[in-house]
Amino acid sequence: MTRPSFNFACQTFTWEMLGARWTGGPDDLVAAISAAGYRGIEITDTMIGSYAARPKEFAQRLADAGLELVSFAFGSDSGFTEAALVEADLEIAKCWVEFAAHFPGALVSMGSATVMSEGSRAQKFDVAADVYNRASEIGRQTGVVVAVHPSSHHNTLLLSRADYDALFARLNPQVGWVPDTGHILRGGQAMEATLRAYLERIRYLHLKDVDATGTWAMLGAGVCDIGQVIATVAEAPQFNGWIVVEEESATAGRDPAAAVRVNLQTLRGLDLAGVSA
Repeated sequence: MTRPSFNFACQTFTWEMLGARWTGGPDDLVAAISAAGYRGIEITDTMIGSYAARPKEFAQRLADAGLELVSFAFGSDSGFTEAALVEADLEIAKCWVEFAAHFPGALVSMGSATVMSEGSRAQKFDVAADVYNRASEIGRQTGVVVAVHPSSHHNTLLLSRADYDALFARLNPQVGWVPDTGHILRGGQAMEATLRAYLERIRYLHLKDVDATGTWAMLGAGVCDIGQVIATVAEAPQFNGWIVVEEESATAGRDPAAAVRVNLQTLRGLDLAGVSA
């Protein structure tokens, strides 16, 4: 099998996590990510700003900065687990699928199913799977791949390997997966076993690091075996070559632009065959 070339992109949550301390806009994000040397960007519904209604202008802004849109990521106040809000969630998914369709090859990443109310966990898995499956069908009809991005944040429904198994067993084969190394480790999972269990679903990779206690760490400063992860993901039949770096450490909280620049330098210092960055 020919090993794919890798391209490095940056996720904008590194700035989004600052909350009110972040006073910039999408143009500032594009400038910082381009200046750091990345080739791609994954932006969220929270950070896209007025470009949400101007996809062609955003495409031009990215082109001017030498960046590609790897994926558009969004979540929902419903956590994708509230049956009464499924139709509303799907309307939002349709909106972002149509946005992503302006960017050749771009995916839509849907955030982690999250527990927002009391009730049966099995029922919440059913609701989340229904949303992801139907959103993926909306994407298929538009030519946009939709993928799930599990997280380890507060009240996530997708923390442990058992949680992943429960969701993926309910998903249609066309629904993609964006494995996130930091969240997998924080969920106490065996990285290699989890990646290989659902290798055929992987579309691209979210790469970040944690220390032995599960605290976010700069890339290469924690316990993630970066080289092994990338080598494994490279075997995924639908992996598109994009490695999206997302930084949530305290270091990034002090200076996001500097942190993502250092992370790219760390990646470039690794011996990764097929790197194009």
